[in-house]
Amino acid sequence: MDDPTNVSPGRRIEAILQEALAPSSLRVLDESYLHAGHAHLIKQKAPLSKQSSSAAASSGTHFRINIISEAFRGKSRIERHRIINQLLRQEFEGSLHALAIEAKAPAE
Repeated sequence: MDDPTNVSPGRRIEAILQEALAPSSLRVLDESYLHAGHAHLIKQKAPLSKQSSSAAASSGTHFRINIISEAFRGKSRIERHRIINQLLRQEFEGSLHALAIEAKAPAE
């Protein structure tokens, strides 16, 4: 990635996982809009208007990851989640608040 400040959180997550795990399949879905009214988002951003607050405050905080990678072969579900969480630790220090992870090895 050339300039990570100009890249959306979803694209950064995708790039990090692609580079580290070389997945045969990867889907990164931003589900932040489903959590727009949650307390951590309300505190995080003071809304300028009712319409803009939902979109602005609900971007890049909650993601669903579906990934298939040979790197997960022989690993437990907890080990797979730990690998992904470790790879994304800098994202968690930023705006990332929650991940839903489905991580599999090929043919599972």
